[in-house]
Amino acid sequence: MKFLRIGICALIVFGIAAHGAVENWAQAVLETGAGLLFIAWAVRQYFTDREIVLSPLLWPLIALSLLALGQIVFRGTVSLYDTRLDLQLLLTYTLLLFLATQLFRTADDWRGFIWFIMLFGFLVAIFGILQHLTFNGKLYWFREMRFGGIPFGPYVNRNHFAGFAELVIPVALVPLVLGKVRRERRFAVAVFALLPIVALFLAASRGGIVSFTAEIGVLALLLALRRTGGKHVLAGGVVLLLAFMLVSWLGVRQILERFSSMQSLEVTGGKRASMRHDSWRIFRDHLWTGTGLGTLPIVFPAYESLYDARFVNHAHNDYLEMLADTGLIGGVCCASFLGLFFFCSLNQLLVTDKSFAAALHLSGLVACCGFLVHSLVDFNLHMPGNALLFFLMTHLATAPILQNPAGHHRHSPATPAKSLIAKSLTAV
Repeated sequence: MKFLRIGICALIVFGIAAHGAVENWAQAVLETGAGLLFIAWAVRQYFTDREIVLSPLLWPLIALSLLALGQIVFRGTVSLYDTRLDLQLLLTYTLLLFLATQLFRTADDWRGFIWFIMLFGFLVAIFGILQHLTFNGKLYWFREMRFGGIPFGPYVNRNHFAGFAELVIPVALVPLVLGKVRRERRFAVAVFALLPIVALFLAASRGGIVSFTAEIGVLALLLALRRTGGKHVLAGGVVLLLAFMLVSWLGVRQILERFSSMQSLEVTGGKRASMRHDSWRIFRDHLWTGTGLGTLPIVFPAYESLYDARFVNHAHNDYLEMLADTGLIGGVCCASFLGLFFFCSLNQLLVTDKSFAAALHLSGLVACCGFLVHSLVDFNLHMPGNALLFFLMTHLATAPILQNPAGHHRHSPATPAKSLIAKSLTAV
């Protein structure tokens, strides 16, 4: 199982490093990798006959996949090619979520994943900051941007780096705030939280900063409801203060200018508003099943009310774009996914109370809340690397976490082995 967990982590690294996996070749690698991992799991499952667990989040994704398949079979899409490409990605996410459900069950399984996310988020943040300070107009300092952009880190669009940061920051920040980090590791975890926050602000993404503020608000609200406080919450406040101080030293002027003015390479507020309105018109004209998954760029020109000689590839609102692509039926599938996500994640918080597992659930919930807020003004769910990480974080927020590592024999309450296991599950 460890090899398969490493395989999922490797796909995350590739998806993010390959500019969010937006290019066809990168998507092909993700899809092929997911297929190979599934085959490896199936072979192992055949010989071990381990219990198969199904996440409730899988069913809305399967229903949405069936809808897209129906659009293809019954010619209910304006572009069979584009719908097929997006269906392949949707099946990839569903397959990897299924595999994650089988592979990440115990606290030990999740602990390795959490450390991976913290370290990877830290490294990507370091890369983003270095590129920001030494930018020469090229991605990775050598790849030309043929279609322009305002890059940060491995992403052509800094808003998509912000989406990545929103997903990784709570993984380090929440356990630190809840006091679920061992004393000797607190400094490292604090640094893992600090650098992505700094990078997020240096990216100067308006939607990203607002979404991060929403994450802090959700975290504060849930901490208040759980009546959690004390020195550990203060430690989180110190991390935020240090992040703001470091951002001020590196370049706060750019951030202020970003909020006060529009950059010529970005979509203006008026254009965003018109795209939302036009996407809503597409939905109303194709009420039940939409125009076809992934077909907005093809349909949009006929509805474009504010023409600026630029190609519109996404609506800058993931929810409206999904309604335009899949209609009311697709909207019900997505609403069901979100409803199950919030119900299951909040239920897990109630069940696990103040344990280490609760810190993991809260990390996933806070991360996904910020990401979903950002989806109101951007299209991070159409960045395969970010979307894959988002679905894995939804699993983190909702999955029951077993307290005893799989395969360990039960011991009597007096045995040292059980005491040692219990102690090891109380912190990162």
